[in-house]
Amino acid sequence: MSVSKIYILVLFVCFNTFISFSQKEELIISDAIETVEEEVNPLAPSTAAFYSAILPGLGQAYNKKYWKIPIVYGVLGTSTGFYIYNNQQYNRFRNAFKLMKANKPYEFDGINGNISLNEEALIRAQTRYKEDRDLSLFITIGLYVLQVVEASVDAHLMQLNTNDNLSFNPNFIIDPITNQVTTGVSISYNF
Repeated sequence: MSVSKIYILVLFVCFNTFISFSQKEELIISDAIETVEEEVNPLAPSTAAFYSAILPGLGQAYNKKYWKIPIVYGVLGTSTGFYIYNNQQYNRFRNAFKLMKANKPYEFDGINGNISLNEEALIRAQTRYKEDRDLSLFITIGLYVLQVVEASVDAHLMQLNTNDNLSFNPNFIIDPITNQVTTGVSISYNF
């Protein structure tokens, strides 16, 4: 036998011994681990959604995700601010249009250095601000519903069992066709 074949044989025997010991040791370790089962509250997602529907951000506080509360109020406050601004502008141009139709002085009649807007411009401004107001309202309602759903989903995901049963093992395999050692990786999840 040549020296290189002896080295390959010694390496093969060492790796097989290593693999067999690692498997046996893994079984011993897995038997020694005690699993602690936490009590799962099946009503937690609905409770978080209910709290979040009553007061935005309360569901996130129930889930102990306090960092999300400023985001919820920032997003809902911004969209509500856009709604209020567009509603004020719509009412402003609507009142000017009504006063113009009644032949009374209005904000955009050109008197006292004001901008002069005709009937068509007032109608276009009303239409634009009404559409923007309605869009802001739909966005605000959508964001409100989204924060309720987010609180529920977050509470549901907190109930998932996340343990360390995922293992990563390198393997050395002899290819039966070429009789050469190949390497491989196996990832396994134990239930």
